Amino acid sequence: VMENNSEVVFVLQGLNDSLTNRQMYFAVALMSYLFTIFVNLTLIITVCLERTLHEPIYIFLCSLCFNGICGASSFYPKLLHGLLADSNVITYAGCLAQMFVVYCYVFCELTSLTVMAYDRYLAICKPLQYPMLMPVQRVAQMLLLTWCFSLLEAIIGNILTTRLPLCRRHINQIFCTNWEVVKLSCSDTTGNNIYGFVLIFMHISQTGLILVSYTHLVRASLRLASNRKKFIQTCVPHLVTLLIFASSLMFNSIYSRYGGGTLQVLQNLLAAEFLVVPPLINPIIYGINLHQIRSRIIHNFHKPSSLINTCLHGALSLPVCP
Repeated sequence: VMENNSEVVFVLQGLNDSLTNRQMYFAVALMSYLFTIFVNLTLIITVCLERTLHEPIYIFLCSLCFNGICGASSFYPKLLHGLLADSNVITYAGCLAQMFVVYCYVFCELTSLTVMAYDRYLAICKPLQYPMLMPVQRVAQMLLLTWCFSLLEAIIGNILTTRLPLCRRHINQIFCTNWEVVKLSCSDTTGNNIYGFVLIFMHISQTGLILVSYTHLVRASLRLASNRKKFIQTCVPHLVTLLIFASSLMFNSIYSRYGGGTLQVLQNLLAAEFLVVPPLINPIIYGINLHQIRSRIIHNFHKPSSLINTCLHGALSLPVCP
């Protein structure tokens, strides 16, 4: 048993390829990270600076994109450093910090998608009451609840992990996860397992709320053509986002528990897909499907001077997006 966890240095064993291969992976990862930051910031800035987009669905989308930046930033910088370093190691404190941000991202992503499904339910199924049911104050409260709830879940998970004495220090991944660190412990992990089941129950309940919302949304869209148009524009991208995120998490879960025996590159992709694909794809899906966002982005890129003037005006007179 390692007596002092704070002095532990974990070895991340997911990067054992040759230097030439790692340099190639570095170039691909760097471009992916920069493009992820670019598309998410583009959407956030567009929404924040355009008055006509200051509606609940777009504000929730800003939060989703900001969360995507956080999730990508918990993964890419350490990966990029490890690809060029002689050995890919991470300190105990660094591992805990990475785990905290990764799990906060996961919890916030699912909670944000749940809130957005509820918002779409009110907008399409109760359009006349929607302004009264979703005022600015309610939007701010739901955003605050989303982030605080996710932070609390991640904090509890980290606290439960820090109490475990560790016997080993080799992690068979390219980043730290709670499950991988718990597997290194040589003591009873019942508390962590119980908390894991509690989280599973909570997030299955959230998924159930999303499914209930979509049951009402599909019925409403079948009744009226106007509802069908709203459903296609805002609910289809939300549904695609949910499916991508859920499938990415499923791949990670399968790999964490049953991985091995496959190519290391494939293992890395399966393990990290939930940190790579959703943050990259989400703003693209919404940017393509939502006409208001798409038209503003195209307008700003075709007229750079207009974008600069808008930014200056926005900085001076508009409130910052929550």
